[in-house]
Amino acid sequence: MQSSQKTTPSPSVSRRRFMKASAAISAATLMASGVRLAHAAGGDTLRVGLIGCGGRGRGAAVNCTEAAPGVKVVALGDLFADQIDATVKAFAERPRELFDISPERCFVGWDAYQKVIDSGVDIVILATPPGFRPMMIEAAVKAGKHIFAEKPIAVCPAGVRQIMAAAEEAEKKGLSIVTGTQRRHDLGYRETVRRIHEGAIGEILGGQVYWMQGSANVGMRKPEWSDVEWQIRNWWYFTWLAGDIIVEQHMHQHDVANWVMGGPPRLCIGMGARQVRTDPAFGHIYDFFAVDYEYPNGAHILSMCRQIDNTYGRVSELFQGTKGSAYPSGRILVKDAEPWSYEGPRPNPYVQEHTHLIESIRAGKPLNEGKENAQSALTAIMGRMSAYTGRLVTWSQAMNSKLDLRPGKLEFGPMPIPPVALPGRERLI
Repeated sequence: MQSSQKTTPSPSVSRRRFMKASAAISAATLMASGVRLAHAAGGDTLRVGLIGCGGRGRGAAVNCTEAAPGVKVVALGDLFADQIDATVKAFAERPRELFDISPERCFVGWDAYQKVIDSGVDIVILATPPGFRPMMIEAAVKAGKHIFAEKPIAVCPAGVRQIMAAAEEAEKKGLSIVTGTQRRHDLGYRETVRRIHEGAIGEILGGQVYWMQGSANVGMRKPEWSDVEWQIRNWWYFTWLAGDIIVEQHMHQHDVANWVMGGPPRLCIGMGARQVRTDPAFGHIYDFFAVDYEYPNGAHILSMCRQIDNTYGRVSELFQGTKGSAYPSGRILVKDAEPWSYEGPRPNPYVQEHTHLIESIRAGKPLNEGKENAQSALTAIMGRMSAYTGRLVTWSQAMNSKLDLRPGKLEFGPMPIPPVALPGRERLI
């Protein structure tokens, strides 16, 4: 594996580069777009720092400013300067957005996250590769910041335990932690799950959850990139950064299953393989997983995910009960009764999750999703552990596992790709 001599990027963004990217923005443009500048100057303005300036991070920052008045993005942090530049440019093309980002509040490098946290913000948005999430949530809680963290918030059991400890500390400090599990903030899902919990389909006997789609994009490696830089720039293909597709993507459905079932499963048995994306450019993750989860009441939930082109696609959740069945997205079917479908308001859940965060902060009623999201992450992780090893994995085994994928020393340099996990040979740690 080739490694380059590239060193850590410059710790700051030059004023010339920043001014060039943001030159398109002017007060006149902002006024013409209808932005309510009074909120930016108001005493109740919430200052937001974005950590992780990729596409999802930029989207989350936009969603946050759309969620409520008096919210302003004021700081950016990323490992790479080109991501900062792209974010400044993206904001320049969105004159409706309310922000005040100066070059002095744009931070680059391994410690950029800490500099954003220390820059005077009230809320941090964490949208880096998930492998870095536990240490960043811990640092933000320690500094007394409210948090929006994209999912998943951990990729290994050690990271899950770190998150749970941070969530407990946040509760003591009265801090809000909202995670990017937007289905919990979707009004249709909320009403449907409420009805399920009230017995609309009776006792739940089983269910199926799916995320099956085509392959994700892969970035071409540049000669000057070290192993570490290449892996971080293509983070979804490496378990230490993303947790594999069952954790990085399919965790949404595990979160819905745990929500519906009232808690996590007690054990699972799974399988999966890497059959199509075998080139090293795709790291070492699997193409597909199928996992049977057993919950404490004896119900079995089948989980299936796949990223293979030219295959059948499905993203959904379905649960069967003694009285009928339900799609938590907004439909309940009961024998000898008219089907029920949610027909109420349905604001964008990607915005609504930030609305709920901001409302909790302003009302002084903290909303802390850290523990439940950590449980959902571990649900996906234990499925991966079972598929990788070919072993049955209990919740207790997963929770107490010594598996630790968290980064140690943060630096650019060589990092060989781990071998693809082979069931029957991979050890359950």
